[in-house]
Amino acid sequence: MLNASNGLQRLTRVACTCGRFRARPDHQIRKIPVCLSRAPSFAELSKLDRALRAAPLCTRKFSSTRCGQTARAAMIDFPLASSAEGIQFPELPEITTSSADATSWKGDLLLIGVFEDDLHTPDGAATEFLDPGLLEWSKATEGLLAEIVAENEFKGKLGSKATVRWSSGAAKYIGVVGLGERSKATLVTNWGPSCFQAAGGQIAAEAKVLKAVSAAFIIGGNDTSLPDGSKDGMAAKVAAGVLLGAYEATRFKKDAKLSKLRKVEMLGGSGSTGLSEAVSLAKGTLLCRYVLEMPANIATPTLLANTAESIAAGSEGSISAKILEEDECRKMGMGLYLGVSECSAEPPKFIHLTYKPKGGSAKRKVALVGKGLTFDSGGYNLKVNGGIEMMKFDKGGACAVLGAAYGISQIQPTDVEVHFIIAACENMIDGRGMRPGDILTAMNGLTVEITNTDAEGRLTLGDALLYAQQQDITEVVDIATLTGACMVALGQKVAGVFTPSETVATSLKSASQAAGEKVWRMPMEESYWEDMKSPIADMRNAGTIRYGGAITAALFLKQYIDPKKVQWAHVDIAGPAWDTKEGGAVGFGARTLALWAMGKHA
Repeated sequence: MLNASNGLQRLTRVACTCGRFRARPDHQIRKIPVCLSRAPSFAELSKLDRALRAAPLCTRKFSSTRCGQTARAAMIDFPLASSAEGIQFPELPEITTSSADATSWKGDLLLIGVFEDDLHTPDGAATEFLDPGLLEWSKATEGLLAEIVAENEFKGKLGSKATVRWSSGAAKYIGVVGLGERSKATLVTNWGPSCFQAAGGQIAAEAKVLKAVSAAFIIGGNDTSLPDGSKDGMAAKVAAGVLLGAYEATRFKKDAKLSKLRKVEMLGGSGSTGLSEAVSLAKGTLLCRYVLEMPANIATPTLLANTAESIAAGSEGSISAKILEEDECRKMGMGLYLGVSECSAEPPKFIHLTYKPKGGSAKRKVALVGKGLTFDSGGYNLKVNGGIEMMKFDKGGACAVLGAAYGISQIQPTDVEVHFIIAACENMIDGRGMRPGDILTAMNGLTVEITNTDAEGRLTLGDALLYAQQQDITEVVDIATLTGACMVALGQKVAGVFTPSETVATSLKSASQAAGEKVWRMPMEESYWEDMKSPIADMRNAGTIRYGGAITAALFLKQYIDPKKVQWAHVDIAGPAWDTKEGGAVGFGARTLALWAMGKHA
């Protein structure tokens, strides 16, 4: 019998009492709510245990329904609500714009954006304000602003900040945030996020330190000289920075110290252009992070499917959800996908969300395909060289696609139909299933010799890409934490883009710039394909040569694309999907994919 003191980890390890497999009682288990922000109660554990004991037994066969572990994961729904309610997020800061006088603003934290160009420090002298607006601020604060700058040797560098208590002011704390060079203060940069998004992140970080509930931000100097209309769309970028910066991967901790920030005001009459859209895209990124950081004992293929259904439920009818079960996939001939999933006790879930504009005719039909390995052990080619504990992140592509789906479901563009496709499964080890040397057959009849069971993601993507092309689309982008080779080439901040299409390469780069995410186009050297040819099948799933692994992986995926019908790109996010230094999910790709699909580029 389970007991409450065992906590969440014990809950997720509930075993069938007889040691055999049970048919999944999804209808019994899914409605048992358990919040991930705390340990489960005794009543919740008892109800779950009774449901599992009531489940009928089944023998372990490939075609049978699998163990009750899937149902146990399906019931855990924070921050996801039941499919009838859509996605529910923890309380997030509200972002608003205001033309109120900043010097009389009442709240916890007032931050002033300062450019490098507006400050000057003569040799051996105190820093001078070159901008009349900052001089006015210094007077309004009775010299306090000048003291902050001087004592902290603040230079206005991008990402820098300094804050003090404002005893005589309306705000409890006042501080400065560096915005870098004024000439680079654009809404969209060629590389990475804008200075305004970075400022939003600083607001969120400082608010947590000071336990601020409310905050405000204003450009301290002359904001009329900002290039390309930045003032009008500034609030949207700051909002994205605040929401993404306020994210905390702490909900699995018993006593998490969460930020208290609930409201951020953009002062100075900055426009609200794109604010609602920016919030929707940021929340899609948060959803990507929430699911990606979940460990494999919680984020199973079933949970991904439930998340997709929740997105559809909250889309006001604009998104429909279709979940293909194992038998349906088998009938469609998805031999590559099912070959990977065969060793797992978790049943595979092939997820297909379709967004269609309300009352409009779509001018474009596109697909986003995400790699959804909820855990990758490497199979018989076991990951023995370290890093196996991080393989929950191998669903990064799927999470990015789900995040993009959420953003699009809230924005609801009028001229595009989007298909979101995820072949979700685990890559495990068992007495059955994919072995080195096996030959698997894809949906289109191509055969693959398995030379490395740890090159599994491309197999699932192969069948998923073939399925996507059956949806009458003209463009498709797949996204995956696919190869360590791409990390070696580009590091952990930049994603690799592989495509033979100049059009898609250009639009993806432009969308990534608008999202503030870094991508780099990689070569597709066709001569490398020679190493992927097999003497006994149409191809190998992994080459024999150590080098160029990211390129050969992309060339493998290319075999499943009909260039006469669709334009295609592959995005390898093995590097930027996870921040190793900070130990958290980044949410990379969700905004880029959404913006690309909607045709909203830089």
